[in-house]
Amino acid sequence: MTRRLLWLLYWLAAPLSAAEALKVEVLQSLPHDIRAFTQGLEWHEGLLYQSTGLYGQSSIRVLNAGNGKLKQQRPLSGSLFGEGITRVDNRLIQLTWKEGRALVWRLPELAMESGFTYEGEGWGLCYDGRHLWMSDGSASLQQRRLSDFGLQQRLPVTLNGKLQYQLNALACVGEHIYANVWKQSHILRIHKASGRVDGVIDATALLPLSGRIKDADAVLNGIAHDPQTGDFYLTGKWWSRLFRVRFVPAD
Repeated sequence: MTRRLLWLLYWLAAPLSAAEALKVEVLQSLPHDIRAFTQGLEWHEGLLYQSTGLYGQSSIRVLNAGNGKLKQQRPLSGSLFGEGITRVDNRLIQLTWKEGRALVWRLPELAMESGFTYEGEGWGLCYDGRHLWMSDGSASLQQRRLSDFGLQQRLPVTLNGKLQYQLNALACVGEHIYANVWKQSHILRIHKASGRVDGVIDATALLPLSGRIKDADAVLNGIAHDPQTGDFYLTGKWWSRLFRVRFVPAD
């Protein structure tokens, strides 16, 4: 029996423990293009790579993580709806919503290369250094091969034994995957070996600071992690602000 399977069996047999309650502590508030319908966010070496959605408005962007300013942008074809994004070495992989295409962009010039295809919808994406993890709005995360984007396994995500649906933008951080939940103001910290949520981050405090437009879809979405400092970057769809934050224990 493999070590991974033994660890999974241990987690499944262990009694359920309450998820840690966390909240956001705002360290910096940065300007953000209110026209950007944020679908994915990724930090690397002082830059933020951002995917935006909507047909005819989707793009891939490069922002300065220090001041939020736009450095580079490439539009997508009007027939594509941009979704989650992640970086693998000197490539970016960007999902599309219903088109079944994962676009591959070469850095630093943002030149499009041949990509991958997949079945179903694409929502969020992150890379843990070995595997790609993808969400599709369901209560499961998909582990995919880096070489050909092939599906390896589906990981059901549960909180206190209950499936968690509408998993959206993702960030891979160590043994965890952080996930936005569509139209919710909290973020789930998911233990990727078991699928159990062991932390819930309340980001409600960002909503009145967001400068978002008055629309039901102007919700929290987009999460990136800076491994050098441990800080996170959060924003939303049609928000005028982007935040550098820490996750701290709730009061």
